[in-house]
Amino acid sequence: MITPLDIENKKFSKQMMNGYSVEEVDDFLDDLTVDYTKNYKETTELKAKIAELTQSLEHYKSIESTLQNTLVMAQTAAEDVKNIAKQQADQIVSEAKGEAQKQANELDNAIIAKRKELDDVKKQFDIYKAKMESLLISQLELLKDVNKDDA
Repeated sequence: MITPLDIENKKFSKQMMNGYSVEEVDDFLDDLTVDYTKNYKETTELKAKIAELTQSLEHYKSIESTLQNTLVMAQTAAEDVKNIAKQQADQIVSEAKGEAQKQANELDNAIIAKRKELDDVKKQFDIYKAKMESLLISQLELLKDVNKDDA
């Protein structure tokens, strides 16, 4: 690339005939040098700015990648926690059902035992009633016999 210094130091050979005016060429080269210097400086600054922005872009891409990885890890961890919680909940429900069934069975057994006990008490009462009835009948017979003897 031609630098502003190259333009400023450029010398043309002078020809005798039909040559250019040295003064006009020098003035034009001076103007060209000023414009080219300004453009060269802007280009250099813009290249530096592009390099800086490219570096920033790479930095932000790195941050984005890190955030994406973090998000994926967080989602995975959330799914794991959710699955573990579901397993624990299922286990708790299963244990509760088992315990409820066990208690229901125990209550059924207790009810059966109490019914058997009630039946036994009813039988004992029936036996006691029969004995009492028999005793009362025999006592009544005795009273009748005593009343016959007195009459």
